Amino acid sequence: MTTPAQAFPHLFEPLVIRGKRLKNRIMSSGHDTSMPTDNLVNEQLIAYHRARAEGGAGLIVLQVAGVHDSARYTSHVLMATDDACIEGYRRLADTCHQHGTVVLSQIFHPGREIMESSDGLLAVAYSSSAAPNERFRVMPRALDQAMIDEIIAGYGAAARRLYQAGLDGVEVVASHGYLPAQFINPRINQRTDGYNGDLPQRLRFLREVIAAVRANTDEQFIIGLRISADERDPEGLTEGESLAAVQALQGQLDYVHIVAGTSASLGGAIHIVPPMAIEAAYLAKDAATFKASLDIPLFVTGRINQPQEAEQIVARGQADVCGMTRALICDPQMPNKADTGRSDDVRACIACNQACIGHFHKGLPISCIQHPETGRELRYGSLQPTQQRKRIMIAGGGPAGMKAAAVAAQRGHEVTLYEANAQLGGQVLLAQLLPRRSEFGGASTNLQREMELAGVRVVRNTRVDRALVEREQPDLVIVATGAEPYWPAFERGGELQVVDAWQVLRDEVKLGRSVLVVDWRCDWIGPGIAERLVRAGHQVQLAVNGTHCGESLPLYVRDHLVGELHRLGIPITPYARLYGCDDSTVYMQHTASGEPIMFEGIDTLVLCQGHQPVDTLGAELQGLVEFRRIGDCLAPRTAEEAIFEGMKVAWEI
Repeated sequence: MTTPAQAFPHLFEPLVIRGKRLKNRIMSSGHDTSMPTDNLVNEQLIAYHRARAEGGAGLIVLQVAGVHDSARYTSHVLMATDDACIEGYRRLADTCHQHGTVVLSQIFHPGREIMESSDGLLAVAYSSSAAPNERFRVMPRALDQAMIDEIIAGYGAAARRLYQAGLDGVEVVASHGYLPAQFINPRINQRTDGYNGDLPQRLRFLREVIAAVRANTDEQFIIGLRISADERDPEGLTEGESLAAVQALQGQLDYVHIVAGTSASLGGAIHIVPPMAIEAAYLAKDAATFKASLDIPLFVTGRINQPQEAEQIVARGQADVCGMTRALICDPQMPNKADTGRSDDVRACIACNQACIGHFHKGLPISCIQHPETGRELRYGSLQPTQQRKRIMIAGGGPAGMKAAAVAAQRGHEVTLYEANAQLGGQVLLAQLLPRRSEFGGASTNLQREMELAGVRVVRNTRVDRALVEREQPDLVIVATGAEPYWPAFERGGELQVVDAWQVLRDEVKLGRSVLVVDWRCDWIGPGIAERLVRAGHQVQLAVNGTHCGESLPLYVRDHLVGELHRLGIPITPYARLYGCDDSTVYMQHTASGEPIMFEGIDTLVLCQGHQPVDTLGAELQGLVEFRRIGDCLAPRTAEEAIFEGMKVAWEI
């Protein structure tokens, strides 16, 4: 029998850096949470990191702390520019230290990578040179010497405050095309002073930053550097340039942390939080290249979702520490589970990006579709046992019903879940059939394991109706019967084949060669259907009822998806509302101008027009028993709302 220590011997081997002992090689890397208020640490942020420290993370790197007033790249960024920040950081560090977790903070200046301001006005951005940012359409001002000196002093002062707060060190952010990288990059840095030229001159800014940090702290304070191994952009840093930079700097550093991509372009930004279509642990080989060339520890982050993947990376000598940030967002207890032989119980991240980075881009506190307790630790962080045990019947084995069942059973209720079909999962079973979305099926697998551990009784192939409820006499019925495809009213004449996305995914229909996919939701279903059909040999066009394809998706998911559609040569027509069809023509209307759009020579029209509730059970139960509706039967939305409502209703009963 394999013991936990034997299962992950390298992952749970301690690592000492500057006298600080990491109890394992699992890191929560720096990531913005949108939780701070007034740019300061608050109780919500402390509770969020407490959950990951309690869960066993060896190292927590806090989100970026701005070092200068011009570093405010979002309205909710943490700032370390005033001594007022010290108390909050101290409470956060003390909280994590109580669980044996080493705590660092990123220190940060974005340079030209400014996303937003606090008052809606465009900020004045600064960079090494007046080289524009493509993604945010920012034309920066070149830094003069006085402001360079001011920003370098800001790095030192920020480090001093974090040191005084009791943090174990800092990580200087030179990744993703931020200010230090703008100095290193010879295609951006066009200065004519001592900060440009050969590599030693382009590294001058970063060397002065690191020296200022050390001068304001002490010899026991950890100083690391995060850099993109390759910015994955034609104008970005190459692997060779980044490797040469860290080789030159390593004498001033305690570790190097590599990621990929750049904030400066849509294609490069995908790698800031790579979606599920990108291979798991995809930077392991890049890490090995850097590791072989360095004499200091090497950290790597990039879609490392499972302890098994991290164990292999460390065992192979590709890296010393693995950033597993979204894995810890999805399951804060992942390290403890792996360390105690419960790796089968880990709730694996599926890299959907929906509630983590997706919330951040909306300016909202991050969470997780599978673990909605994340980001809501102050409200849902400690599960409360029920004071009155009830017999609960749940109708529907999709994400909403399964989450409600698991949480209700964990609280002590007697729970039976009924599913009308043989398989649990609801629409997750369809989502996983789309190209490069198979990992979405993990959401169902994870919820089923939660139910199993909680002791939920599951009855398959049984549809709940009034007669069943009368026989079972539960105290409460939770209705989670989901939704079905919505077919809008539109003019139909002739014999054109019309089908919906579910029929396509279930292979229930034989389609013609020329296919038009009409997408009302502007999510991943329409583009996914289009990609699936092109790969099957069909000639496909996509028409979306929005300003652009994937309008409602998290940005990096959208951009990666649109990039793939472009590679496949799929024409996309935006602003398109379905109007009607005849034998071989589909008529649409431009949503802004009202003018017609015609698609001719079409054999099959595929409707991706959203969903409508399946809620006949609710009407049957009126006056018979107390019941609650959750998920799509209440209102068709996404898996995130379904799982959140499942958790919420289970907390309330």
